[in-house]
Amino acid sequence: MSDRSRDETWDGFQDCVNMQPKELEDWLDTEESKSVGDSDSGESTGHRSGRRIVEIKHTKKADLTDSQYDHMQKVVGYVHRHLSQKPDGDIEESDWRYSLMNWGHDPCKSD
Repeated sequence: MSDRSRDETWDGFQDCVNMQPKELEDWLDTEESKSVGDSDSGESTGHRSGRRIVEIKHTKKADLTDSQYDHMQKVVGYVHRHLSQKPDGDIEESDWRYSLMNWGHDPCKSD
């Protein structure tokens, strides 16, 4: 991955992930977090992603691996796709919001 691609990925990730590491860790411990998403092996893809996001957020930019950059791109793609599928009505306690939060984005947070 070129330096330019890494910078674009970094910027996109920072824009999409609006939850702080501690906030995301606390969220991932909730029953609501564990109740959404696909779960072939007991833990949903989004929940596993959230744990990986916390790890990435605790890593210095200069120390990020190609694998972490790949995951960051995956997060950006997921958040953008999921945001375009916003349901009608109140989203505060929706599976849609909970799923996004597992991926580090709380759509109820103001920028």
